[in-house]
Amino acid sequence: MNGSPGYKEALEEIEAIVEEIENETVDVDVLAEKVKRAAFLIKYCKAKLKAADSEVKKILKDFEKEDKDAGSA
Repeated sequence: MNGSPGYKEALEEIEAIVEEIENETVDVDVLAEKVKRAAFLIKYCKAKLKAADSEVKKILKDFEKEDKDAGSA
């Protein structure tokens, strides 16, 4: 899988890579590529979580502002 998958797909791919490495089913010739892909996917997932966290905080802030505005009317 290349490119940017969805969060769930990325997490599943990370888990598959970890399982392959733990079970020693990864050929030494492709180990570096698997680790590189896992690192990319981990960074991708962290960025998705950070973006989701920021969006949730913005929405909650907007709700708080609406509540304050409604209370002063």
